[in-house]
Amino acid sequence: MKKWSLLALVFILSAFFGLVGSGTAYSGGTMTDLGTLPEGGSSEASCINTKGQIVGWSYTTSGFEHAFLYTGGKMIDLGTLPGGLYSYATGINDNGQIVGYSQTEAGDQHALLYTYPAGTMKDLETMDGDRSRATGINKSGQIVGWVRRASGREHAFIYIGSTMTDLGTLGGNNSYATAINNNGQIVGYSQTAAGYMHAFLYTYPAGTWKDLGNLPGTAVAVDSFAYGINDKGQIVGKGYTSTGLTRAFLYFGSTMTNLGTLPGGTYSYATGINDKGQIVGRARTAASEMHAFLYSGGKWTDLGTQPGWTYNYATAINNVGKIVGLSSTPSGPNHAFLYSPGYLSVPSMLFLLQDSN
Repeated sequence: MKKWSLLALVFILSAFFGLVGSGTAYSGGTMTDLGTLPEGGSSEASCINTKGQIVGWSYTTSGFEHAFLYTGGKMIDLGTLPGGLYSYATGINDNGQIVGYSQTEAGDQHALLYTYPAGTMKDLETMDGDRSRATGINKSGQIVGWVRRASGREHAFIYIGSTMTDLGTLGGNNSYATAINNNGQIVGYSQTAAGYMHAFLYTYPAGTWKDLGNLPGTAVAVDSFAYGINDKGQIVGKGYTSTGLTRAFLYFGSTMTNLGTLPGGTYSYATGINDKGQIVGRARTAASEMHAFLYSGGKWTDLGTQPGWTYNYATAINNVGKIVGLSSTPSGPNHAFLYSPGYLSVPSMLFLLQDSN
């Protein structure tokens, strides 16, 4: 079927179900427990790509955490770097390239790149220290994270090809990169010369730093942290108010917006954003429970929990509106979860059609 025939079908179905102009991708969504690796106990999902492939970590029979890939309804143990006991997966792109970190035989901690389905794991090493972590990867294979230098200071890095480059800081001792979009824009948080942590935007290869500052209306110097960025340059994270409250924020252009919280709640923390501007994270409810949330079109949606479960956190959302994270279970351990929307909105369906052509 040609693209325009598919578009016509989308609008006909949307009109039939009354979805045109709805602007939302969620109605009666389902939360799926992804389980764990064999005898794992606990697990956590950290990222999901547009294909629906999910990465994270799970305990194993060895009693240590291993990075996993969840694809085709199965959780695959990615193992560790040679001689290591534990590993974590933190990001995945649509090419099946997975990043994270693992213990090494020497007991150090190194950033890693795992390529699926080839099954190869590459040690990204460090610079002159003993520790590095990879936290994000874009479609070009550019990797970001942080590395501990010989000085003991920890700095954000970008890794391209086989070269790790120290990005420096906002003027303080330490910096940490958390995400990179497909345009080479990197976000994270860094100490300033005054000693506070501030969210930042670093543009590669221009090499320019931008201090994103604090939540609007803060009367004193406080901290802020950026955790996600989409291809439009919209950035999300968390900041502190002058009274010490934690609030999710959206930064775009030159403006940081306090997103507030779920109704009656006292806490919010944004962790991810997709290219449609849908934001996820965690927030406290009026009942003081911690729940995953979706923020879209200026509206908050409490994703709730499964029956008998008490709390959950959302960590990432892909471009078709699927959300991953971790949730408590009735028996106690945390499990990775996938939240799937009840239906896709017209903008979501158009995105899929555009992406496939």
